[in-house]
Amino acid sequence: LGKGEKGIPISYDVGPQAINTHDGIPVFGLYPDYVNKVKVDWTEEGKKQTYTWSIYAAPVSLPSTTGQTAVLPTVEPVKVDSSLKNRLYLFNHITGMPRAGHIMHVAGGAANWDYTGINWISDTNGDVRGYMNIDKFRNQDDITRFGSMMSFHQVNDGNLIFGQGQRYFKYDFLGRVISDKRLPKGFIDFSHAITETPKGTYLLRVAKENYPLNGKYTINTVRDHILEVDQNGDTVDYWDLPKILDPYRDDVILAMDQGAVCLSVDAEHSGQVMTKEQLAKQPFGDIAGSGPGRNWAHVNSVSYDPRDDSIIISSRHQSAIIKIGRDKKVKWILSDPSGWKGELAKKVLKPVDSNGKPLTCEAHHCDGGFDWTWTQHTGWLVPSKSTGGKTVVTAFDNGDARGMEQPAMPSMKYSRGVEYQIDEKNMTVSQMWEYGKERGFDWYSAITSVTEYRPETKTMFMYSATAGMSGTKPIVSVLDEVKDGTQDVMLELKVHSNRAGMLGYRALIIDPEQMFKK
Repeated sequence: LGKGEKGIPISYDVGPQAINTHDGIPVFGLYPDYVNKVKVDWTEEGKKQTYTWSIYAAPVSLPSTTGQTAVLPTVEPVKVDSSLKNRLYLFNHITGMPRAGHIMHVAGGAANWDYTGINWISDTNGDVRGYMNIDKFRNQDDITRFGSMMSFHQVNDGNLIFGQGQRYFKYDFLGRVISDKRLPKGFIDFSHAITETPKGTYLLRVAKENYPLNGKYTINTVRDHILEVDQNGDTVDYWDLPKILDPYRDDVILAMDQGAVCLSVDAEHSGQVMTKEQLAKQPFGDIAGSGPGRNWAHVNSVSYDPRDDSIIISSRHQSAIIKIGRDKKVKWILSDPSGWKGELAKKVLKPVDSNGKPLTCEAHHCDGGFDWTWTQHTGWLVPSKSTGGKTVVTAFDNGDARGMEQPAMPSMKYSRGVEYQIDEKNMTVSQMWEYGKERGFDWYSAITSVTEYRPETKTMFMYSATAGMSGTKPIVSVLDEVKDGTQDVMLELKVHSNRAGMLGYRALIIDPEQMFKK
């Protein structure tokens, strides 16, 4: 039951399998440091029964660091439509303290890209309804037990999948371990993306260990392989992106703000770009650069299209959303056409308006209000809208290097949630909807963030996770749900960080009805 008059109750059905698994009724969503009222209704011998228990839950307990102001960030409700009042959100934030960067692979890679995850569940009042004890997952002296905890998804059976460094996990919402597996041999450095396919396999964004390069080097790659594994952890397939794409296309990298490259934030280099000469001198390792062994792709999402057994990836450092088949052939590229060569250039989609009329595009800009995504995140398929030969994808268009340049003033930057419709037969793309441009720099997130269509409420869910990031002050992330196809904000929450150096990565909607239904 809810806390006080305005508290929000969490209700869900519990199936016999869940009762047997937990040897009783699983209770989720208790308020911390509070005597909760838990009401249970059941039927016994044909008669309806009810009973209410009082259960105290302990306070939230998490590691603390210098400059921290509270145990968790504070969630402030700004607007909550009554139709969305019962939403629960899992927030996935990242902090740089403590870090385990003293351990890394001999041949390079991104093992030392290690940030402590701060993950909790909030209701729309801003009250904490669950959190993860990070100490149960991390060991700073074990390379297989640290890394940035990312890509939480509630999958079809109601449980939670995510990954961290050299491992990937499946847990239920009471903290029971369902699976805890290492990446298969030869693959390293998970981050950003794990998703479940309808076949029950997992797609993970990883890197390749001991990768031969030009007959001269053996290196570890960085964020440029997609791995498919089955429930046993066996390798089903993988996509070697340095061979499928062009790892030397550097147009976007040369235009990017070197002060904010994913979670690597350096305020001293804000607004600065890299020259061709500097790019050529970049060492191997987790650094924005050209070619295998450097962070040339920075793939931050992967989704699966069961209609043709393909994957759709988001490559931040190519500012591209790309569809690739099981045969490892590129089907289409949603990107500014600059720098794509040969057969890949033929796969770049041509912008059209809603009537299919070609748009005029010059110098990285198009008429008709169309724009590509720039250093985007979460280029996801929308299955419920992808019908009749059309493919619909959404993305969080972060907006760094928009138009292949840095603006005269940083305050001119903006981010967008955006939706595209793709005609794969005619190789065209139209922009169906956008949100965020009019909110300007206050809503701008240089890195991270998410856009997702929610069919059950017909809303666009967006989390501008690093809004207001300066590198020196606590950020205020902004979560919005907007009525589909409109600018009508139905829900907005502001998430006030509890320390400088903490960054929002993503958020997701949690459905308690799916947790224990079996």
